[in-house]
Amino acid sequence: MFARTFGATTLGVDGLIIDVEVDSAAGLPGFDIVGLADALVKEAKERVRTAIRNSGIQLRQEKVTINLAPADVRKDSSGLDLPIAVGLLAAYGLISAETLDKYLFAAELSLEGECRGIRGILPMAVKAKEAGFQAMFVARDNANEALLVDGLEVYAVDNLAQLVGFLTGQERLLPVKPQAPIREEREFADDFADVQGQFQAKRALEIAAAGGHNVLMVGAPGAGKTMLARRMGSILPPMGTEEKLEVTKIYSVAGLLKGSGLIEERPFRSPHHTASMAAMIGGGSVPRPGEVTLAHHGVLFLDELPEFNKKTLEVLREPIEDRKLTISRANASITFPSSFVLIASMNPCVCGWAHDEEHECKCTAYEIKRYKQKISGPLLDRMDIHLWVPRVKYDELAARKRAESSAEIRKRVVAARKIQLSRLKKYHLFCNAQMNHALLQKLCVLEPAAQQLLKQAFQKMGLSARAYDRIVKVARTIADLAGEKNIQAAHIAEAIQLRNDRCLEV
Repeated sequence: MFARTFGATTLGVDGLIIDVEVDSAAGLPGFDIVGLADALVKEAKERVRTAIRNSGIQLRQEKVTINLAPADVRKDSSGLDLPIAVGLLAAYGLISAETLDKYLFAAELSLEGECRGIRGILPMAVKAKEAGFQAMFVARDNANEALLVDGLEVYAVDNLAQLVGFLTGQERLLPVKPQAPIREEREFADDFADVQGQFQAKRALEIAAAGGHNVLMVGAPGAGKTMLARRMGSILPPMGTEEKLEVTKIYSVAGLLKGSGLIEERPFRSPHHTASMAAMIGGGSVPRPGEVTLAHHGVLFLDELPEFNKKTLEVLREPIEDRKLTISRANASITFPSSFVLIASMNPCVCGWAHDEEHECKCTAYEIKRYKQKISGPLLDRMDIHLWVPRVKYDELAARKRAESSAEIRKRVVAARKIQLSRLKKYHLFCNAQMNHALLQKLCVLEPAAQQLLKQAFQKMGLSARAYDRIVKVARTIADLAGEKNIQAAHIAEAIQLRNDRCLEV
């Protein structure tokens, strides 16, 4: 007898509906799963048969064939256990197959028949709604996550026996009701009010937050580079609903989603410098998101930049520029979003005291050159702001007066972002850093004095076309913070000053 049920898996950060076709016929007993299933899914036959038996259901010994369609996409989700079990029971005639096309099933089964939660439920639920399913059956641990999708009935199933009782009409099971989220005003533990001195650095990070610009901070050990970077999230504008949903889907697929609601705060990812290339950009036979995707709509902080493997750093060039990343494998080609603000920090040399007025650098010219050559020119060219972070003076460090808080800085950032959104919304962009050259020509009007100053800087500093664009983008953000319609010479001057290459000289 033939039966069909529906399950789901993930492909990239999106859900994918899987047709589970089950055929049971007389013949030599066997249990085969076809349709490009990986080892995790192939093992489902042992889990499913044992779970059915331990749920008090005895099956005849027959030849069972299960096909997972589409057959050309690799399946790697243990959530296919439940639709396989339901399809098998329908093929044996133990439950009616007539109503199964209205439901989507997604849960892992234990050997006792208990339903366990899986990762990636949110994108599966989004896809289920788009595909027109009436309801979705998930493990109780995943119910709140599935409820984030409006208009889809969600049933929380504790075990296989309970589900069979519902499908045969012997047991009543009600949809789970969403709970009203508890909104709390978050107080950031890391606040710019705690940062003494470093006025230029705080100004640079405010500009970076307002326009979504990348920042490279260079300075002596203990100058406060890491302290400044960790406070970047406290001044970024709140995420919109669309951004929250995108970030939550990514973390759901990665199995890092905590709590039952949408992620409210922008991600802050700080991978260790020993992170591999696959950890940075994602990988696997069916690619999973890496750090650049986990930092989507947030901050990717690379501390001690030269200590990272050079090949790992070079793979960042495309996601920085394109704000997306395509990973191609034999079985799939997946595109991940990667729109993030890159904050990187490094010492000026191996010992850390190059260019310092009060400490003697003990590094040779060759050692300094070798240290800085770990960062390629193309990668440096993609950093909008090159910032020298000096050591804090004693008077500033000992001062009792608290500096400007993150809340005050954030108000200015939010105001500047509103200006940018009104200008860029029809192009489906959020901030100035996302503009391409054509939009720069169209939307960034430079006054004559600003054009002349930029021309002089371009010729004297030997800037690339990319550096030209990035200076104009930073200047546009400075003008937005000042509430100016056109880019003035003062805005260009500050943008050029923030591209300080003195700290990168050997």
